[in-house]
Amino acid sequence: MGNTPLLYLSKLSEESGCEIYAKAEFLNPSGSIKDRAAKGIIQDAEKRGLLKKGGTIVEGTAGNTGIGLAMLAAERNYKCIITMPDNQAQQKYEILRALGAEVHALKPVPFKDEKHFYHAARSIAEKTPNAFWANQFENTANSDFHFNTTGPEIWKQTQGEITDLVSAVGTGGTLGGTSSFLKTQNPKVRCTLVDPKGSGLFSYVKTGEIMSDGSSITEGIGIMRITANFAKAQVDDAMQVEDQEMIEMLYRLSREEGIFVGPSGALNVAAAFRIAKANKGSGRKIVTFLCDHGSRYAEKILNPEWLQSKNLVVPQ
Repeated sequence: MGNTPLLYLSKLSEESGCEIYAKAEFLNPSGSIKDRAAKGIIQDAEKRGLLKKGGTIVEGTAGNTGIGLAMLAAERNYKCIITMPDNQAQQKYEILRALGAEVHALKPVPFKDEKHFYHAARSIAEKTPNAFWANQFENTANSDFHFNTTGPEIWKQTQGEITDLVSAVGTGGTLGGTSSFLKTQNPKVRCTLVDPKGSGLFSYVKTGEIMSDGSSITEGIGIMRITANFAKAQVDDAMQVEDQEMIEMLYRLSREEGIFVGPSGALNVAAAFRIAKANKGSGRKIVTFLCDHGSRYAEKILNPEWLQSKNLVVPQ
């Protein structure tokens, strides 16, 4: 878990005159950066006696954290129950069931609705004997694991020369833990939050108010509240990336860099590239995350008809 390669994006770097690097988090055992949160949460729960032999792990997720938890549950002989919206990539449900998880696919509803997948997970955990609710959004074992692993890895891999960290937010764990660690090493490291349409964190960083407009095809990122994990983040700036810019970067990464990633990774790189172009020729060392592999979303992002149904122009 962790110790993922830091990939140099040569074409984008040459064009911008900055060095753009991306953590290949799709090389974690179950295929995403969420393996880190899953391991951190489970280790902490075991240490504190919250997760006992033969227990059941329950979590609400867009899929990737659930997959990480299901993988570790199988390895450590726990049961696993996952609640998630029913509009996510089909491969996620199939992988979860292949790993032995019990999956509850629920209609998407606003967070305040008790039928939201987050609240449904809490309710199931409360009613299930010997169950542990992972609660990835508010459980700071998530961001702590990034503080102890992801941040130090990036610092070592860049030989302490990183100037910028760029990251989208799902639970806030990645940005919360990694930005906090890097700031302890060098307070001048500039940390930028990148948000899709439909999320309220871009507005929060810019104005202090959580507001949103529009929507996005990205999965697992963007929220409308301040979680305990995000509260740890040390953010200097925020930017918003629309789906069209994201999908164009996703295709460009495949064709020019030979890296096929999911929408969240493409969103991160699009923002990093925008920062690089704004500082053209400065030699800045910008680091971001390739959160998961594009194969997990292939039925959507490689489907011209699906993209067109979302009012997106299919890149050539």
